[in-house]
Amino acid sequence: MNSMKNILGVALLLFSLSLISHGAEYAIDPAHSKVMFKIKHLSISTVTGNFGKFSGTFDLDPSNPKSLKVNATIEVASINTDVGDRDKHLRSPEFFDADKYPQMTFVSKEVTESARNRVRIAGDLTLHGTTKPVVLDAEFGGAVKDPMGNERAAFTVSTTINRKDFGMTFDKTLDNGGLMVGDDVRIEIEVEGIKKK
Repeated sequence: MNSMKNILGVALLLFSLSLISHGAEYAIDPAHSKVMFKIKHLSISTVTGNFGKFSGTFDLDPSNPKSLKVNATIEVASINTDVGDRDKHLRSPEFFDADKYPQMTFVSKEVTESARNRVRIAGDLTLHGTTKPVVLDAEFGGAVKDPMGNERAAFTVSTTINRKDFGMTFDKTLDNGGLMVGDDVRIEIEVEGIKKK
């Protein structure tokens, strides 16, 4: 009798879990997403750029942003600052070394809620052959169904990393003691995903 109760209890627990687990996998839509960065130049101005090629997925229950799990890849050679010579230099071994390290990746490990519709995504960023923990601040934009019947969800994401933590140490010191290239890189991402069917 007790064994039958135990079996029923386990079955009820599994059924309850299936009811509250509404997570789904979304594929990042590159047509409605953007990966941007900002870095100081000569300590007085800011250079902006983006990466044009990226892919990935996120798992999400829209009613529970903390359920978010992320796996993303960026093609380093797709860097674009609108200056061809500078982009070529950034792809070179003095910076990204894109031939040797063609991709950077991010894999989430833990998500915590920081405010309503805002979460902090802790995970591993692999860049330039080095993997370091990074925390992303993300705001959940919401989830809707588009005119074609696709379910979509979106986030605005940001963080700041130190490029030298990832082995990109090239720099030149100016006469005034400042640096030609800043160490801190501000990353800003607009990501929209389509629910897989």
